Amino acid sequence: MQVTRGYRTEAVRPYPVGTIGNFDGHHRGHQALLKLVVETARQAQGTAVVLTFDPHPVKILAPHADLRFLTDEEEKLDLFERAGIDEVVFLEFTPAFASLSPESFADQILAKCLGLKQVFVGEHFAFGHKRAGKINDLTDLGKRFGFTVHPTSPVIMAGGVVSSTRIRQLILSGQVDLAADLLGRPYTLRGIVSPGQGRGRALGWPTANIQLPSHRVTPADGIYASITNVDHKRHDSVAYIGTRPTFAGRERLLEVSLLDGPHDLYGQTLTVQFLERIRGDAQFDEETALSRQIASDVESAKTILRRHHQAIRG
Repeated sequence: MQVTRGYRTEAVRPYPVGTIGNFDGHHRGHQALLKLVVETARQAQGTAVVLTFDPHPVKILAPHADLRFLTDEEEKLDLFERAGIDEVVFLEFTPAFASLSPESFADQILAKCLGLKQVFVGEHFAFGHKRAGKINDLTDLGKRFGFTVHPTSPVIMAGGVVSSTRIRQLILSGQVDLAADLLGRPYTLRGIVSPGQGRGRALGWPTANIQLPSHRVTPADGIYASITNVDHKRHDSVAYIGTRPTFAGRERLLEVSLLDGPHDLYGQTLTVQFLERIRGDAQFDEETALSRQIASDVESAKTILRRHHQAIRG
């Protein structure tokens, strides 16, 4: 898969078929849209193209908004490639870019920059200065500038539209299992293990400490059944997010305990998949009570993990 940054009007793209968006989360709605793009491009022996933006438009249009993301750029690109996309084009989103009229966007970006022949977007797609352009406008402009527009219906699951906003809300409330249904995979965070204070080991449950990335959506505080990837190996695990109130902690962090025994993880990058929340965070009067609760949490996690593995095996 090719990654292009900036305008390249000289690029040669056989029969480009494209879509437009930020695709944060790469959820089931995104997947359905990308599948249409890829299938259409393959039938025409063409090029499946995604147009996206850096930075996220909200960072320019509403710079004080606390927008956090469901995917990192590296993860997003990997998911595009798995979907069969041939080229991802990043355009810098600036105030000048935001001021483009719908007509200029269709002409300069979609027709001249990308040379698109067919465009797939959601039926509520809006574009151009102050999002003035709507799907009917894009269809009309496509007729003028040489591309066909295909409005697509949203994906409906569990009584609502699958959207990045809805998934963020589920994760923030700890409903990571429901978020996974809409994503089509467990929600994931990644980080480098840093030395801790050894309290988990003293309690009989050694943990790997990871600083939470400030730009990512973080699940609600509590205990989660999880799967942790270490150096391309998957380990059943229990994850904790919180401030460790029993020890009067202040920093919110992620702690992971692998269930197949202690490992030397300092300095390694862990990828943690959140399967299901077991309970919320709690403060305990003594460490022995906390240790007993952790043992109970581990048994609950093992039950969830067994169910998860059985579902995968079918």
